[in-house]
Amino acid sequence: MRATWFFIRKELLESWRSYHLLIIAVVFVIFGIEGPLMAKLTPEILKMASGSGMTIKMTDPTSLDSWQQYYKNMTQIGIYVLAVIFSGTISGEVSRGTLINLVTKGLPRYSVVLAKYIVAYFQWCLALVTAFFINWVYTAYYFSDNKSPNVLTGLWPLLIFGSMFVAVTIFGSALGKSNYLGFLTAVVAFIFLTLLNLFKDVKRYNPISLVTDNMSLVKGTEKISHIMPAVWITILSAVVLVYLAVLLLKHKKL
Repeated sequence: MRATWFFIRKELLESWRSYHLLIIAVVFVIFGIEGPLMAKLTPEILKMASGSGMTIKMTDPTSLDSWQQYYKNMTQIGIYVLAVIFSGTISGEVSRGTLINLVTKGLPRYSVVLAKYIVAYFQWCLALVTAFFINWVYTAYYFSDNKSPNVLTGLWPLLIFGSMFVAVTIFGSALGKSNYLGFLTAVVAFIFLTLLNLFKDVKRYNPISLVTDNMSLVKGTEKISHIMPAVWITILSAVVLVYLAVLLLKHKKL
């Protein structure tokens, strides 16, 4: 574990020096501000865009519109931002040969994978929670209604889904030397799970439910017990994928 902790510190320092932390912070802070702001301004923007000759009837925006924009940003853009940043986290090290000296000096290869996974997932959680609380504050300021009673309930499934999505990215990065392989693997996995969700019998067990049913949880129209099978499958999948990434790196020529 000492070796893993050493590599975690190295990864955090590298994230800081490469401005990855800064990029993630800026992007997700913007997302946190943009959700409630867009919900508030969209009706006015549509009125101005329609011109004086057209009349568009729209209901007044609510806190639900703000949270819907938040989850849309996280699942359609935010999660891919992190996938791009961490896509080459292992393949880049292998192609540059930077792991050779560390491994020959006794650093276990599993420590490399574990450290990179922990740092990547930590940044995902930090970014998600930061954007969440910014969105929460602005939503409370703009929309003083009671239509979003369970805002926290909608958040933690997304946090758990990130554990698997990060693991997919790490696994993809361990497959080859291309810096884009991790990102492509994550995209393919996301598309596959989305298509799998078309079958109603597997929807409750599908990890993608953790990022598609958030608004139902926020509104209170769906109970968290409905997606618990998907939660456990997501956690198990993350563990398996990290283990497979360890095996890949273990047999990879550095």
